[in-house]
Amino acid sequence: MKRSTRRQTCAAVLLLLSFGLAQAREARCRITEGRRVTYSGPCDFSPDGRDGSFSLASRRPQGYLLKEISVLSVSMVAPGVGEVRGLTSAGINSRWGEARRSQRDPACWVGSDFQVCVW
Repeated sequence: MKRSTRRQTCAAVLLLLSFGLAQAREARCRITEGRRVTYSGPCDFSPDGRDGSFSLASRRPQGYLLKEISVLSVSMVAPGVGEVRGLTSAGINSRWGEARRSQRDPACWVGSDFQVCVW
C-alpha cells in the first residue's frame, strides 16, 4: 500500500471514530441533489447526542457515500432544523446548508437544493 493511501485510510478511520461511527447501525439512505437522486441504498447511521443530530457513512467498499463524501452529518441547530455538512476523504468539511425536517416524511431533511432521508 502506498504511503499516501495508507495515510488517507488512517485519517478516514480516525474521522469515522471521531464521529462516533463505531456504534453505527445499518439503515437505508436516499440523498437527492436538485431533483436527481444521487444515492439510494444502505448506509451506516450514527446518532450523535440527544438532540437528534446524526451522521451517515457509506457501506460501499470504496468508502464514499457519494462523490468523494465519506460522511454526511446533520447537526441540530434548533428543533426541526439541522446544519448539513459533508466530509470528504481529504478531510474537507463542506457545508451543504440548513435543512428542515419534512412534515410529510419525518425521516427526511430538506434543504434549499438537497434532501437527506434515512430509514
